[in-house]
Amino acid sequence: MYNLTGGALEKIMQGMILEDPVLQVLGFKKLPKSINKDGVAMDRYRLLVSDGQRLNSFTMMATQLNNLITDNILTEFAICKILKYHLSAVNNSGKEKRVILILNMEVLVPGSDVGHKIGNPTNTEVKSDTESTSTSAETVHYQSNGSTAKNTSRSQDFSESTIPITALSPYQNRWVIKVRVTSKSDIRTWSNSRGEGKLFSMDLIDESGEIRCTAFRDMCDKFYDMIKPGEVYYISRCALKAANKQFNTLKNDYEMTMTNDTEIRLCQEKNDDIPTLQFDFSPISQIENKEKNDIIDVLGVVTSSGDLQHIVQRTTGRELIKRDVNIVDDSGMMVSVTLWGKQAEEFDCPESAILAIKGGRIGEFNGGKSLSLLSSSVLEKNPDLPEAHRLRGWYTTHGHAENTRSLSKTSGSGSFNAPLYTFEEATEARLGEQLNTTDSFAVVASINMIRVENSIYKACPVEGCKKKLIDQSNGVFRCEKCNKEFPNFIYRLLGSMNIADATGNRWITAFNEDAEKILGMTAQQLGALKETDNDAYMQKYGDANFKKFTFNLRAKAEVFQDEMRTRNICASVAPLNYKTYVTHLIDKVSKLVHIEKLESN
Repeated sequence: MYNLTGGALEKIMQGMILEDPVLQVLGFKKLPKSINKDGVAMDRYRLLVSDGQRLNSFTMMATQLNNLITDNILTEFAICKILKYHLSAVNNSGKEKRVILILNMEVLVPGSDVGHKIGNPTNTEVKSDTESTSTSAETVHYQSNGSTAKNTSRSQDFSESTIPITALSPYQNRWVIKVRVTSKSDIRTWSNSRGEGKLFSMDLIDESGEIRCTAFRDMCDKFYDMIKPGEVYYISRCALKAANKQFNTLKNDYEMTMTNDTEIRLCQEKNDDIPTLQFDFSPISQIENKEKNDIIDVLGVVTSSGDLQHIVQRTTGRELIKRDVNIVDDSGMMVSVTLWGKQAEEFDCPESAILAIKGGRIGEFNGGKSLSLLSSSVLEKNPDLPEAHRLRGWYTTHGHAENTRSLSKTSGSGSFNAPLYTFEEATEARLGEQLNTTDSFAVVASINMIRVENSIYKACPVEGCKKKLIDQSNGVFRCEKCNKEFPNFIYRLLGSMNIADATGNRWITAFNEDAEKILGMTAQQLGALKETDNDAYMQKYGDANFKKFTFNLRAKAEVFQDEMRTRNICASVAPLNYKTYVTHLIDKVSKLVHIEKLESN
C-alpha cells in the first residue's frame, strides 16, 4: 500500500506548514518555453498532483527538474516526496490563483510500479486574498531539513505574498520580493545615435539566490538616492527578462528592470534571515588555468598596493584612474588586482589585510594573468567569514615567510616575474650576450640618472601606431608609417636611464607606461608641463633620481656599428615590495650559511 500525505494539498494552499509531503503525480503538461542564462529555450511543465483526497493542477515544476521528465524518471502515477517548494500567486484571467512551485523533489516509487491512481481525489480550490486574509500576507519556503523561512509583507502598503528570488519568472506579474541590496553601482551615462541616458544597477539577495536589478533614466533619478547597500527592501512590479551574461555574472537566468510601476519600500523588520553577500571563492592558483574574461571570486592577503595612477584611454582619450594591488593565498600564488575609478581612489587597505573579491574579471598580459574589478564587482575588507579567518591564521603563522609565485606580469605587479639577480650575477651568467636570444631577469635597483633629451616626443594619434611625427612647422604633423597628416598628436615617453645596485649598473630603456610610473606623471601631463613650465618639467626628472624600484628586464645582444653590445629593455617596473624582497634575501642568506656549515665539516 502506498501512503500519501492526506489533506496535504488543501493545507499547503492555505499556507500551513508541512514538511516533506508525499504526493502522487497523475500527469503533466508542457508550457511555453523560457530562456535560460545561456540563451537556450527551456521547457516548463505544469503538473497534476494528488494527495489521495484532493487534486491540484496549479502546480509548476522548476526548470532544473526537467530531467526527471525528459529522462523518464517522473511518469504518470509516480509517488514523490516534495523536498522544497514555494506557494505563490499569479493573475489568471483577472482572478488571483495560488500556485505551488516545486523546487526540489524525490521520486519514491516509479509510476510503472504503481500503475493506478490512489484514492478518489477531487479538485481543491482556495479562497481569494480578499476572502482569506489570514494567510495572504505571508509565504512559506520549505526545505528537506525541516527548516522554514517565513516572510511577511504586511508592513507598509505591501499586502501581497513575498516570494523567493528563485521563484521569479516572466509568467508572473504580481509578486513582491524581500531582498537585501549587496551592492549598488555608480550612475553611468551613455550617448549614441539613438539618444542619451543614464542607469545604475544593484545586486539583490535573499535566502534562495541572487538577481540583478537595473534602473534607467527617470527610474535612476527616483530610486538611486534611497537605495543603501546592506539594507533590506520590499520590491515589486519590475520587468523580468533573460539575463545578459555578457554583463551579468550572477547565478540567475533572469534580471530585473525597473518600470514606472515599480515600488520599493524599506523593510523595518528584523532581517537576520536575509543573508549578506555570497561568495564562491576559488584559489588564486586556479586563475592560471582559466580563460581570459572569466569571472571569479577570490580571497587573498594584501602584500602590497601601488600608487594611484592616472592613465589616458587610447581609444577615447579619456583619463582613467587605477591602482594595482597584489594579493596572495595559501595556494602559494600571487595575483595583481587592478582597481578603477572610485574604488581605486578610496582604497585604504594596509598590508596583511584580507580582501574578498566578488566578480573579478581575468585578464591576460605578456603571458601572465591578472584580475580587474568591474563596476559590478564587490570588494570587502577583512570579511567576517570562516574562509577569511583560516587564511588569516595561515598568513600569520607561516604564510608571510613563504616564497610565492606571481601569476601576473603586468607593469604594476610589484613582484619578481623573472629570476632575481644582482647586476654582478647577471654579468657572470652572461645574460644577454648571445645573438638571437633574449634573457629575462629581475633586479632591485635605484635610478642614477635619466636622460632628459629626446625623452618625450609627439606621436601619431592613430591607435597602435606610436610612430614619432614629423613637425612640418605649419601646425600639421606627418606620420611616415601611416602616410597621413594630422592636426593633433599625443605625447609619448621613451626613457633612457642608468640604474644601479650595490654590484654594478646598466643603461636601460623604459617605454611609455613604465616611464610614466617612474616619473609619476602621464606623458600628456609631462608634455603640457614642458610647454608651460620647463623648470618644473626638469624637476620631475630630478625627483626620480635615487628612487628604488623592481625592474623586470629583457637583455638581448645586438650588433651596432660592427660592435656587439647588450641592450636592456624594461619589461615592467614597480615600487619595491620590501616584504617580498627581504624574504628573498633571508632565503638566500640561509642557503649560503648552510653551504658554509657543510664546508666547515
